[in-house]
Amino acid sequence: MAKETKKKVKQVDSINATNEENIVPTQNENTVTNTNQDEEQVFLRNLESKLWDSANELLPSLDAAVYKHVVLGLIFLKYISDNFEVSKSELVKKFTNNDTTNSLYICDNPKDPRILALLEKKDSYTAQNAFWVPNKARWDYLKNNINLQVGTPLPLGGQFKSAGHFIDDIMIIIENENQKLKGRLDKRYASLEISDQKLSALVSIISNIPFNHDLHHKDILGHVYEYFLGKFAAAEGKKGGQYYTPKSIVNLMIEMISPYSGQIFDPAMGSGGFFASSEKFVQKHQGSWKNISIFGQESNPTTWRLASMNMAIRGIDFNFGQEAADSFTSDQHPELKADFVLANPPFNQKSWW
Repeated sequence: MAKETKKKVKQVDSINATNEENIVPTQNENTVTNTNQDEEQVFLRNLESKLWDSANELLPSLDAAVYKHVVLGLIFLKYISDNFEVSKSELVKKFTNNDTTNSLYICDNPKDPRILALLEKKDSYTAQNAFWVPNKARWDYLKNNINLQVGTPLPLGGQFKSAGHFIDDIMIIIENENQKLKGRLDKRYASLEISDQKLSALVSIISNIPFNHDLHHKDILGHVYEYFLGKFAAAEGKKGGQYYTPKSIVNLMIEMISPYSGQIFDPAMGSGGFFASSEKFVQKHQGSWKNISIFGQESNPTTWRLASMNMAIRGIDFNFGQEAADSFTSDQHPELKADFVLANPPFNQKSWW
C-alpha cells in the first residue's frame, strides 16, 4: 500500500474507525498496481522466451518427451540450490542477531568458526523446515566443475567422468538427502549421450535465471516450470495430456471446488498441476497451506517423477504413493477419505482405460 493511502487510513481511523472498510483504492493506487502487474508479465514473458529459445538451440536432436526431463531436472537443481542459499543467509542473521528473544544467537561475527560449522550441518536447516543441499549438490559446484576434462579430480572427491555422469551423481545425492524424492529424480543424463559442451551450455543458460526482480524466486521458477510443461505438452501433441492439463481448465475447477482445507486427492494427477493451483488458491484467499494434505496417484513413471519435483520446488508436502500405479488396479491410498477429489482423466487417449 502506498504511503499516501496509509495516511488516509490513519486520518479516517482518527475520525471514525467504522468508516475504514469503506475506503477504496485511489486511481493512483490502481495505476501503480496495474503497472506493477504489467511489468511482472513482461518480465516473465521475456524470461520464458529467452530460456525456451536458447534451450531449443542446444538440444534439437531430442524429442520433447525426453527433453523435458533434461531441462526440468536442471531447473529443479537450480531452484533447490538457490533456495538453500536463501535459507543459509537467514540462518546467519539468526546466529548473529543479539536479541533477547532470539535463542539461536551465537555471536556478532558471521565468520565465527562455530557459525561456519553450523551452516554446513543438515540439522540446522531441517530444524527451520528448510531444504538441505550438501556441498556436492549445490548449483555453484555444478557450474564451476562441469567443464572439467575427463579424469580430472573433483574438488570434493571423486573423478570427473562426463557432464552427464556429474549431473546424475548430484541427483543421487539429492535423493539420498530427501527420502520423498527417492527414486523420483531423472538420472539418465549420462545414458542420453548428450555432449558435455551442450550440457555445459544448458547449465549456463539456466544459471542466468534472474532473481533481482521483485517476484519471489519460487514464483519465478514455479512460473518457468509451468511454462515449460505447457510448451512440452504442445510439442508432444495429444500425448502431452498425460502430464499437463491446460491452466484455464485447472483454474476453473479449482474455483468451483474451493479446496480451502482438508485432504485433496487427484487419482490421475499428471505433473501435479491441480495441487500447484490449490496452493495459489489458498494463498489468494488468505488461507493456510498447512491445513491441506496432498494425495495423488499417477500410472506413468516419468510423469509421477515430474509431479514430485513440481511439489518440491514449491515446498509442498505430498504423498504420491510408493510407486507409479494405476488408480483402478493398484490403489496407493486404500485408507484415504478425501475431502476433495480433483481429476482430469486423460480423455484425449482413446484407450485410457
